[in-house]
Amino acid sequence: MRAVRTTVPDLTADPALDLAVDRVSVELAGLRLVHDVTLTAAAGQVVGLVGPNGSGKSTLLRCVYRALRPAAGAVRLGGEELHALTAREAARRVAALPQEHSAEFDFTVAEVVAMGRLPHRRGPAAGPGDGERCAAALRRVGAAHLAERGFLSLSGGEKQRVLIARALVQEPKVLVLDEPTNHLDIAHQLEVLALVREAGPTVLTALHDLNLAAGHCDLLYVVAAGRIVASGSPAEVLEPGLLAEVFGVRATPVRHPGTGAVQLLFDRLAK
Repeated sequence: MRAVRTTVPDLTADPALDLAVDRVSVELAGLRLVHDVTLTAAAGQVVGLVGPNGSGKSTLLRCVYRALRPAAGAVRLGGEELHALTAREAARRVAALPQEHSAEFDFTVAEVVAMGRLPHRRGPAAGPGDGERCAAALRRVGAAHLAERGFLSLSGGEKQRVLIARALVQEPKVLVLDEPTNHLDIAHQLEVLALVREAGPTVLTALHDLNLAAGHCDLLYVVAAGRIVASGSPAEVLEPGLLAEVFGVRATPVRHPGTGAVQLLFDRLAK
C-alpha cells in the first residue's frame, strides 16, 4: 500500500485531552494485531475509526475500555494512564458499547439501564435521582415503553438502544462505541448518532458505514492491517484513491445538499 499522508496528533500540546492513545500495540496469542497506533480525541469530539473487517478497530477499542492491556504504549484520559486507574474510577470516566454482548439472566430493561449507575454508588442501594436518570436515558433513546420488558425478549435493535441508554446513564467523559448502529433501522441509526453527540461526552466509535461516519464524525482515522494509514476530517480522508486501496471499491464523493457533508457513491473496482 502506498504511503498516505496522515495528520500526526501532538500529544504534548494539551495534556488535558480527554483521550490520547499513545503508540499502542496489541498482541494476542503471540500475534501483533495493532501496531504503534497514536490518536487523540479532544473534549466533545466525535472521532471515528473506519477500515475493512479484521483491520484492528475493535481490538484497539478494547484497549480503550480496558478489556485488553496494550503490549506497548499507553491510553490516557485527562493525562492519567487508564490502566493505572481502579475499575471504579475508570468506569466513571469511560463507558463502552462493545460490538458483541451477552446476558445470561433475563433482567428487565429498567434493571439493565440501572447497571450504568453502579460506578457512582457507594453501596447496593440506588442513589438519589438514579431512577429519574435511568428513565430519562430510556426516553432519549426512544425505549421508555420497554422499561418492564425482559431484556432477552427484545429485538436486536431494541437491545442496542437499551445498551446505549445504559452507557449514557453512566455519565462518562468518554463513550466508546463499537458499531453502535448494528441492528438499527436507518431512522434509529441517525437518531443514535445525533444523540451521542448531543449527550456531550467525547466519543470514539468504529463504524462500517462510511456515509454515517462522514456525516457524524469530526475526525476520522483509517485503520488497515492494524495501522493508522490516514487521518483528518471526513472530506480530507474519504478520497477515491485511499478508498480504492483500503476498501477495494470505486468511490465518487458528492456533497449532501442540506448539510454539505461529503457523501459517497460506491461501485466495484474494474478488474
